[in-house]
Amino acid sequence: MAKKVVIIGGVAAGMKTASRLRRRDKDAEITVVERGQQVSYGACGFPYYIGGDVKDFSSFTHTPQGFARDAEFFKNVKGFDVVTGHEAQKIDRANKTVTVMDKETGAIQEMSYDVLVLGTGATPVKLSLPGAELGGIHNFWFPWETLKVKEEMEAYKVTDVVIVGAGLIGMELAEAFHKQGLIVNIVEMQDRILPQMLDLEMADLVKKPLEKAGIRLYLEEKTLGFEGENGRVTAVKTDKRTIPAQLVIVAVGVRPNTELASAAGLELGTSGAIAVNEYLQTSDPDIYAGGDCAENMNLISKKRIFAPMGSTANKHGRVIADNICGDMIKYPGVLGTGICQILNWQAGSTGLNEKTAKAAGIEFESVVVPGFDRLGYMPGAQRLVLKLLAEIKTQKVIGAQVVGTGGVDKRVDALAAAMSFGATLEDLSNIDFAYAPPFNGPIDNIATAANVLMNKIEGRLRSINPKDFKELRKSGEYTLVDVRTPGEYKSNRIAGCANIINLPLGKVRSEAENVLADKDAKLVCSCQINLRGYEAETMLRALGYKNVQSLEGSMSSWPYETESGEKKE
Repeated sequence: MAKKVVIIGGVAAGMKTASRLRRRDKDAEITVVERGQQVSYGACGFPYYIGGDVKDFSSFTHTPQGFARDAEFFKNVKGFDVVTGHEAQKIDRANKTVTVMDKETGAIQEMSYDVLVLGTGATPVKLSLPGAELGGIHNFWFPWETLKVKEEMEAYKVTDVVIVGAGLIGMELAEAFHKQGLIVNIVEMQDRILPQMLDLEMADLVKKPLEKAGIRLYLEEKTLGFEGENGRVTAVKTDKRTIPAQLVIVAVGVRPNTELASAAGLELGTSGAIAVNEYLQTSDPDIYAGGDCAENMNLISKKRIFAPMGSTANKHGRVIADNICGDMIKYPGVLGTGICQILNWQAGSTGLNEKTAKAAGIEFESVVVPGFDRLGYMPGAQRLVLKLLAEIKTQKVIGAQVVGTGGVDKRVDALAAAMSFGATLEDLSNIDFAYAPPFNGPIDNIATAANVLMNKIEGRLRSINPKDFKELRKSGEYTLVDVRTPGEYKSNRIAGCANIINLPLGKVRSEAENVLADKDAKLVCSCQINLRGYEAETMLRALGYKNVQSLEGSMSSWPYETESGEKKE
């Protein structure tokens, strides 16, 4: 007898499940129920439509050959039924039925199933604040919202936009609106952009070019409400200021759609999403869940997390389909890998950051290492800064962040692959990366960072993170020893140091004891990328200086104030 499979949700996980299942099982009765009118659309690309990179919105809803991905397409080409404009209202697990309502007519029907798949997705978090009902205030998640935003930009001649939230969607939209010539304001409660992805010093590296481009960042500010006239928004009020706006995007995160599952008595996980086992089965083995509504396991911390991502949803769909066919494939989990483009900068991460590593109880060490995405003398060479985290005891790599103007995706993907297989720092050091001057240096940035972090863990390098030195530089207890040439020092150096000297590397051995009399003094060596700083650190220790560190990344990774010209005493 043909197996009846009902799938609730027709975007990523649901449609992938149905398509894969049909290829695996020619006889299964497959029905996808979607409450909206559109299915299988590419929501991750919506910001690039606003920015003008994607000219035709149908690119998100049609095949590359121009066929609309609608119910008729999936019936004729893929071989299963899609019912749009219908909302699942109740799951009767005892009788294995789903109650479905036609949203247009209100008609109710019951669908029986042998296997049920929940791909109900997630919904943007709304702010219950004064003025939140005003026109011009949008979330940015569904196709109709994207089209509405585009329409209003032109109809109301928008000049000022406020984005509430500096996560992935917020930052992608910041670039999109900036490309359209709008004044872009970003309000974020936390102390950095991309707070779930980047540690502070890495976020601050990206912050500088954004501010230089004119994007206004209001960090550590809380949105209190919205002001308006004639039913439309005119400003956003925070706890520190009022910001003019004819358009507001609220991008403060999403929540999993679990109401249907919860009402049916299915277990929810600690993250708030639907709990699933390694086969993506819910607490009812005849009901699967995948995509943004389902919980994931972090591969490093082993904690259950909510990690909505289109790529994950598609992988879920494939695994669910195979398991409906009896394969019992295990889905291992995620690293939380993410990446985004912000103006000419890229930012990506994979695995744990400092906050999540501490929460997981992992004793770790980290380094920040700058470089280029290929040999620096090659045309088109771009700046790259990589942060690597590893468990101290095992030297297992637990996280990485990469920011720069080129080559970020390559490093993030390579690190995600390596970490998926439990790579150690030594493993990273020895990976046989492709090398030719147009593509890479003889030692890839990943291998360099691994070597530096091994040196730090094993005590050969004593370094300090830029964000930690930010305040210490102001203390009279510390002296910054800049070991670059006098010309480099004069051109650009770290500002705000209580004590700073320029001692070129070639003179460290011969002159250090003349200018640094106290061998118990706290010294921090710095150069351009910290290669010379590390060398100076080892030289000074050999000369008997007891409290010497080098500044990680030195000038190339310093995200804070700098100065130039002659140093005023």
